[in-house]
Amino acid sequence: MKIEERIRETLTSNKVVLFMKGSPDFPMCGFSAATIEILQRHGVPFEPVDVLQDPEIRDGIKHFSNWPTIPQLYVAGEFVGGCDIVRELEENGELGPILKAALA
Repeated sequence: MKIEERIRETLTSNKVVLFMKGSPDFPMCGFSAATIEILQRHGVPFEPVDVLQDPEIRDGIKHFSNWPTIPQLYVAGEFVGGCDIVRELEENGELGPILKAALA
């Protein structure tokens, strides 16, 4: 299975996916930790994908989204953004409605 197919399958199987470094219990970078904290504040179940465990995914997701950094948040199959964008959406009150709509 090609890497793009694996990524698409993960995105279609889960409403909220976070491609991150490490795991929710042990994030391996501050940006991943900050993004997890925001998602947990919303009480949203999400599928974590540890890019450090799979170099193919780590490179593949950057090409898939055309976004150079990790973490990357996807909601309802759509790329939302990285940590800075997630923080901005949270501060503007826009993230909650995006998450609620996806889980409705």
